[in-house]
Formats: sequence, structure tokens, C-alpha cells
Amino acid sequence: MITAPVLTPTSRLLTWCLHLLFFALLGLAAVRAVAGGSPRAAAVVATALACGVVYATGPLMPRVRTSRRAAAWWLLAVGVVWAVLLAMTADAVWVAFPLYFLQLHLLSRRQGLVAVIATALAAITAFAAHQGALVPAAAIGPALGAAVAIAVVWGYQALYRESERRRNLIKKLTAIQADLAEAQHDAGVHAERERLAHEIHDTLAQGLSSIQLLLAAAERTLPDTAGNAARYVEQARQAAADNLAEARRFVVALSPPGLDGTTLADALKRLCATIGVRHRITARFHLSGTPVPLPTTHEVALLRIGQAALANTVRHADASTAEVALSYLGGYVTLVIADDGSGFESGHSGFGLTAMRSRAEALKGTFSVGSAPGHGTTVSVQLPVETEERP
Repeated sequence: MITAPVLTPTSRLLTWCLHLLFFALLGLAAVRAVAGGSPRAAAVVATALACGVVYATGPLMPRVRTSRRAAAWWLLAVGVVWAVLLAMTADAVWVAFPLYFLQLHLLSRRQGLVAVIATALAAITAFAAHQGALVPAAAIGPALGAAVAIAVVWGYQALYRESERRRNLIKKLTAIQADLAEAQHDAGVHAERERLAHEIHDTLAQGLSSIQLLLAAAERTLPDTAGNAARYVEQARQAAADNLAEARRFVVALSPPGLDGTTLADALKRLCATIGVRHRITARFHLSGTPVPLPTTHEVALLRIGQAALANTVRHADASTAEVALSYLGGYVTLVIADDGSGFESGHSGFGLTAMRSRAEALKGTFSVGSAPGHGTTVSVQLPVETEERP
């Protein structure tokens, strides 16, 4: 089976330096054989050329970098030809040094270590045979070269892995920071929109509504002879009515997009349909009672609680179905979200549940959660119905 080696990238300069070192040492062995008048000079030159040709095929074959098996076979071929050259001349022992780096780089750690030890032993044995005796200098050179190669390659690989780990960590942290900044921005925008809608509704809109009611009462109490005063009062009342309509348009514009141009029930029904399309869960909506107009703050709170509860169901509950029930009964509006998911231990209170509870209690409502491991979760919120007075 062909497996892709996990190679540590090296710079082009280091790669070319290694290639040049290999060919330079081969050339040195051939030149010394010719210059020294060796009877095997011709054979040494021919073998050195053959070794160079076999070596040169490796960088030209992509499989050497994509398959450990191909790399191993190529190194074996180079090693065999080098061993023949080593048997002819002791000068070929220096070629072992670039071979160490190749073996450690292209093979796995265990295979590379075995190959380097075998190459060093071959170099020491051949050099001793050419010298006629095993002297310390014959063993120290190849052994020291092997140790240096192992320390350099393994050290470089360790540094590269640490660098990659840190680079990936920085990349993840950057992505998390970007997501967090975007989430904080969106949360701030939504919070500010809701705050403005709440402020406009509770101050400007309510004040204009009161002015309109007062002017209407004043108009009714004016005597019929006070025509000019009645006309001025009517104009003032009409101006208040126009500004009240404008204020309500501001509130609608600042409300969540889900409530734009629709009722709370329709928004929740559409939310269930969207959840069912985007996720592997069946979400059903139920409406009971007669819907009554609610303040925008109440509709926003109920929609947000419904969105948050269904989001928790999708992300954490591993549920197959979810039931969303909206009911108007006895002066209260109640929203219940129940799922058949994995549930959780009683007493658990995450940020999402805390935020839902805060929304409900800010509007003088009640909030409750019922759940147990393996028995699903039920979220319930009840708000008092405070209908808006329309002029």
C-alpha cells in the first residue's frame, strides 16, 4: 500500500546545497582516483557517473516525495551503487554524509535511523578494509557525521512542528477573535435597537398618545361657540396623532426582522419552518386562544426567547422534534418550547437560559425550565397581556 510521507518542508537553497554536496563528493572521489593513478580509475569514474545518474532520477520523480515506498526504493538503488563505488575507493566514504540527510528526511524516523546506522557501518567497514586495519579515525569520521546529521534533521523537524503548532494556534485564535468581535457587534446592534424601540415606545409614543387623548377630551368639553379654539385643538390633536404614527413606525423599524410586517404567531410559525428546513429536526407551531395586540417589547421578548430556546435545542439537545405553543388566555400570553432531546441535570443554568429569564422578568413575567437527562427539555415563559391603546 502506498502511503504519503509527512515530509518536513525545506528551503530550495538547502535542497540545492545537498544536491551539490553529493555530486561534489562523487566528483572528488573520481578525480582523486584518476589523479592518484589508481588501476581502477576508469571503473571508479564509471561507477561515480552511474551513482550520479541514479541519484539525479530521484528529484525528477514526484513519487519519491509522495510515497515512502518509492523513496525507500530510490535510496536503496543509490545506496547499492554507492556501495559498489565504496568497494573500489576509500574516498567514496565521504558521500555517506549527504546520504544521511536524505535518509532521515525521506524515511520515517525509525527507518531513517536504521538506514543511517547501516550506511555508517558500511562506510566504517569499507574504509577499514581499504586501510587494512580498523583505526579510531576510520570509525570516528562516519559515526560523528551520522550523529551530526541526526541531531540537525531531528532538531529541525521538532522546530518545524512547534512552529506549525503555533501557527495553527494563532490562526485559530485569530478566527475566534474575529467571530467573537462579529458576535459582540451583532449583539450590541440588536441590544441598541431593542433599547431604542423600548425607549421610544415607553416615552415618546406613550406621551403622544396621552396628548392626543387629552386634546380629544378638551375638544369635547369646549363650547360650540369657541370655534377657533376647537379648531386649534383639533389641529394639535391631529399633529399628535401624526407624530404618534411616526413614532410607531420607528418602533417597527427597530424591531427584529422576524416581526417586520407580520404578527408574533406568524413569526414563530416561520421560525419553526426555517428550523425544520435547515436542521434535521421537526419543529411544529401551535396557537391557542384569541391573539390580542401586544406591546412591541413583549413581542420582541417572546420572539427572542423562542429563537434562543430552539437554537439550544438544535445545538445541544440532539432532538428529533420540537413543539412551540403560543397561547392567549386569562390576561396572559404564554410561550412553551418543548423538545424530546437528551435533556440535562436540574439546576443547570447557562448564559442562554439566564438571558431568557432576564427578558421575561424585565416585563414582569415568569420563566421556568423543566428538564431531566433522557427526557427532553421544556421552556415556558408567561407575560401579562398589556394591550396598547390605539387612538
